[in-house]
Amino acid sequence: MIKNPVQLRVAKLAEWQQRLFMACLCERMYPNFAFYCQQVNSDNMQAYRKILDLVWESLLVKEAKINFDLQLEKLEAIIPIITEESPYLIYPAIDACEALGEVLHSYLSNDIDEHSAQVSSISAMTIAEMIMTQQNKLLTIDEQMQLAEVIEEFDLQWEIFRTIRDESEYNRDIIKGLRDDIKDAKVSNIGVFLGN
Repeated sequence: MIKNPVQLRVAKLAEWQQRLFMACLCERMYPNFAFYCQQVNSDNMQAYRKILDLVWESLLVKEAKINFDLQLEKLEAIIPIITEESPYLIYPAIDACEALGEVLHSYLSNDIDEHSAQVSSISAMTIAEMIMTQQNKLLTIDEQMQLAEVIEEFDLQWEIFRTIRDESEYNRDIIKGLRDDIKDAKVSNIGVFLGN
């Protein structure tokens, strides 16, 4: 698993900040799942979108009552199953589900630090695995961490961290701003563009 010092820094943030960090990374991975669904003519992208939107709602509406056990069940039902005919994008799609699952588990357990670190690593691993597939070679974890694309990913994670860190008090505008910026970009961590 690829690690970065940003994960230790995020672990020191308040719970709402850590969940915001995770939600931002899941939002960046959403186009991977959505595009996979388009490739295989599946309507599961709406289900993923609804679950992720509920995570955003939980951040924006403090008194929101959401059954995260139920959302986890719904997520598990849409995780793609790999077959011999599966397109490559099934792997980033599964990663997107795993990351969202970590967010949901963070509401159901007391180990939020572990979950935020996992989401950070999953996003970086998706990128490293894509590069290894393109280059048709296996890289060590150290080599993966030296990939320009992985370094760029962690630079972006640091940027999100710094934006969140500077808001020690709960700030709804920061949450909405980060969500809207990432959604409007429509580009995933591996460069998948989700058109209109």
